[in-house]
Amino acid sequence: MEKRWKTIGRKLWNITKNHPILVEIFLCMLIPLVVLGPIMLTGDTFWEEARGDFFGSFLSFILGFGLLGELLLLPHVLTLTNLVFLFHLPKEERYRKKVKHIEVFTILLGTVYTYIYAREFQDLIYFGVDWNEVLYNQERHTPVWTGAYPTLIVLALIGVLGYGILSAVPLKKMPPLVIVTAMAGMYLGIAQCVVWLVQISTGLVDDMGGLEEWLLCLLPFNCIIIAAKTIRTKIREWNEGNYDRDFSGKNKGLAFLNQKLCRAAYWPLIAFLLMWPLLGIGIGLLALFGQQPDSVIKAWTETSDWRLSQKIAPPNIIQDDHYLCTVAAGGHRKLVKPLRMGVRRGRRLVVNRQLCIANAFEQIIEEKTPRFHRGLRHFYDTYGLPVSRLIRSRYAADVVYLIMKPLEWLFLAVIYFCDVKPENRIALQYLPKPENTPR
Repeated sequence: MEKRWKTIGRKLWNITKNHPILVEIFLCMLIPLVVLGPIMLTGDTFWEEARGDFFGSFLSFILGFGLLGELLLLPHVLTLTNLVFLFHLPKEERYRKKVKHIEVFTILLGTVYTYIYAREFQDLIYFGVDWNEVLYNQERHTPVWTGAYPTLIVLALIGVLGYGILSAVPLKKMPPLVIVTAMAGMYLGIAQCVVWLVQISTGLVDDMGGLEEWLLCLLPFNCIIIAAKTIRTKIREWNEGNYDRDFSGKNKGLAFLNQKLCRAAYWPLIAFLLMWPLLGIGIGLLALFGQQPDSVIKAWTETSDWRLSQKIAPPNIIQDDHYLCTVAAGGHRKLVKPLRMGVRRGRRLVVNRQLCIANAFEQIIEEKTPRFHRGLRHFYDTYGLPVSRLIRSRYAADVVYLIMKPLEWLFLAVIYFCDVKPENRIALQYLPKPENTPR
């Protein structure tokens, strides 16, 4: 029996070494099912939902926990895998290729997941909106100045190009000067990742809890690990391969540099020194296309709410999400057309014409038919409030604004029929006066 278990273990280990990515994906789907599945199955909620459609409920149960593992657990497993290979790289060439596959998979999947995380956390971190714009509730401005996007993208591409050259081209086909230049390009990418981690780290210790920022830090953290592992591997391969070449007969200057660079121990330091002229060349070329020379610095300082920020953003507007028209006023400005700031219960809010008309209509109903108003208010509090609390994005607010348009016209007609000066009543809504009863 013991021999049989050893055989099974050996086969599983061979499968893991030959197909590490598939094994990690499978385990990340399986672990949440094993750990959280029994808790879910022992509860009453699952079995109540399963009475009508057991197969559908069970399938949703499996897919839900599997997706949870792929979104939250898999990035951490890949991070741990890259950390292990940073200090313990396989000696066999075929397994080293598997490590490269894991690196590429990490970068590609990390890019997709970072985009998903950024979209998911849009109500907390409003990417693409600079510090000088007014936001709502707990939203934060973008951690990177939008005007420096081209600079950061180009520098990131230089880092990716350096990694691609070192990772894909065999060492015996590259002169040392090319190797060191590629390392210098990777250093530019590493520098961006480090600055991003510093910039975003403010959320790891504040009242947001840090989960959002941590997930957004996984990709740059892995990029740093992969870059360090690539540089370390290439230095070791050069030393083990004894690539002492003769560069005579070529350009004397390049031949001299290549000959001096044959000692791989100096590569990290020389690459660091070469990084600065490479950065200067990149900034000079970008300046020809309209980028400011100091965009590399302004990308992080022309922001607010973050670690390296030097700007103070206008205070956020506290948006009361208990009212559909109030939520709708928080949509995109070109559509909802905000008029001014208003006050309700001592808190500032965005006021547009639709909101003023809705509040003026309710005011008239309360004055003319108070009993009907109480019933209407009870109905809205019962059914309208739960709906309004589900609206958490500007696009959803735009939809609500458009849906409320026919009601706005109806409210406006009632106001014009019941009030001698309807526009005066509409204009007085949400002004900071004691006699203006907040709604």
